[in-house]
Amino acid sequence: MKLHKKIILIVLVSLALIGALLACGYYFIFQKNNIAEEGFIKIYRNMDYEQLSTAIDTSGILANKATFHIAARTMDLERYFEPGLYKFKKGMNNKVIIRTIAHGWQTPTNVTISGYIRSKEKLAQVLSSKLEADSTLFMQVLSDTILMHSFGFTEASYPGMIIPNTYEMWWTVTPVEFLERMKKEYDRFWNEERCAKADSIGLTKDQVSTLASIVIEETKYEPEMATVAGVYMNRLKKGMRLQADPTVLFAIGDRSIRRVLRTHLNVDSPYNTYKHTGLPPGPITIPPISALDAVLNYEDHEYIYFCAKDTFDGQHSFAKDYKEHLRNARAYHRAFTAREKAKSTEN
Repeated sequence: MKLHKKIILIVLVSLALIGALLACGYYFIFQKNNIAEEGFIKIYRNMDYEQLSTAIDTSGILANKATFHIAARTMDLERYFEPGLYKFKKGMNNKVIIRTIAHGWQTPTNVTISGYIRSKEKLAQVLSSKLEADSTLFMQVLSDTILMHSFGFTEASYPGMIIPNTYEMWWTVTPVEFLERMKKEYDRFWNEERCAKADSIGLTKDQVSTLASIVIEETKYEPEMATVAGVYMNRLKKGMRLQADPTVLFAIGDRSIRRVLRTHLNVDSPYNTYKHTGLPPGPITIPPISALDAVLNYEDHEYIYFCAKDTFDGQHSFAKDYKEHLRNARAYHRAFTAREKAKSTEN
C-alpha cells in the first residue's frame, strides 16, 4: 500500500514538473517579450519563408532568434504569412509577432508628394522609395496611356491628377492602386467651390493645373503667386504668348541652365511658350496646392511683365508696359553681372 502511494506521488510530482516545464517553455517561447529594439520589417510579395526568416534575423529586432523560430514552426508561419510593412514594439512576444505577420496586420506608411516633381522618372523614384513596387513598375503604369485615359487624363496632363500632400497608405499598394487613390484625392480637391472658380475665370481644371505649374516654377514666394498668375491671365486674355522661361527649360530638358538665352528660345517644342500661343499641353511640374489656389484666385491687375528683383530675395518686379519692364530687367542684369564678377574674384 505504501509502495502504491509512493508511485502515485512520484507520478503526480513528475506530471507537475512536466507541466511546469511545459508552462515555462510556453512562456519563454510564446509569451515572453522578444523585441530587443523597436523596428520595421518589410516582407515583399515574392519572398519565400527562408527569405522571410533572414529578413527577421538580420533586422536586429529579436532578443531571442531561437525561440522565435520554434514558435514560428509551431504556428505554421512557413505556410501563412502576408507581405507588408510591419512595425514591432517592445513588449511584443513571439505569438503576437507571428500573428501580426500571418494576418497581414500592416503598419501604414506616409507618402509625401511635394510640388516641383518635374518628370515621371522623379515621381517613380519618390514613390518607389516609400512603397513596395520599384521605380520600373511605377514608370510602366505612369506611361500607360490607356490607363491614364480611364482616369480622364492624357500623358501630358496626368501631373495635374497628383495633388501634393502627405498620404497615409499601405506599403504594399500597387502602382495602379496608388493612381486610383490619387484620382479620389483629385476629385476631393476639386470640390464644388473650386470647380465654380475655374469656370468663372474661363479655365478647365487641366488648364488651372498647367498654369499653376508655370507659376510655381516662376516664384516660390507664396505672397506673389497670385500676382504672377494674374500676369499670365492678362497675357492669355490679350492673346499674347506667355513667354514663360520655365516652359523653355522644360522643353530643353535641362534644369541646370541658370539663365535662358536667345538660343534657348528656338527649341522646337509645343511646351515652348515663346513660339506657341496659349498654354502648353500639360503641367511642367506637379503644382502644389498653393499655386493651384493662386491661379483660381489670381490677382486682378494690369501687369503684363515681371522679372526677378535685383535684391535676389526670390521676389519680382512687375510692370504694366514694356518700357518699365526693360528698366527692371536692366537693373536685375546689372546686379547679376556684378554678383558673378564678385564671385569669380573671390575664387
